[in-house]
Amino acid sequence: MTDEAARRVDAEIAKLIAETARINAETDKIRLEKAFYPMVVASGATLALIGIVKLFL
Repeated sequence: MTDEAARRVDAEIAKLIAETARINAETDKIRLEKAFYPMVVASGATLALIGIVKLFL
């Protein structure tokens, strides 16, 4: 293997490592959003319920 081919392989490996890190970061972000989404919906529903009750009382 020539030096040029070795550098090309090293560059490709670095590119794949960077892509893997990007995908992992996106996955972590989606997992975090998935965990907090029910809490956001529940708090919105609670506020709506409080607003309706306050309107009639």
